[in-house]
Amino acid sequence: MSTFQIHYFASASTYTGRNTESLPAPLPLSSLFDTLEAKYPGIKEKVLSSCSISLGDEYVDLVSDGEKSGNEGLLIQGGDEVAIIPPVSSG
Repeated sequence: MSTFQIHYFASASTYTGRNTESLPAPLPLSSLFDTLEAKYPGIKEKVLSSCSISLGDEYVDLVSDGEKSGNEGLLIQGGDEVAIIPPVSSG
């Protein structure tokens, strides 16, 4: 089975109890949050709603509630790396 790596940072890592894990590929980018919600109930509202997502070295938009992001047809492929990046503050 083909897989991709997902990396969790800050509050995403705390919530999942992991820094990284492998998930089955291919996975439509638009299904990523639902897939994570099934594994970690409550993560969409408590963590993911304010996070940025990168696929490889590019930030991608995930929009819910029927809005369009321009990434609807994008598939996460085997060997890809995805990062869940919570907001960062600086002073």
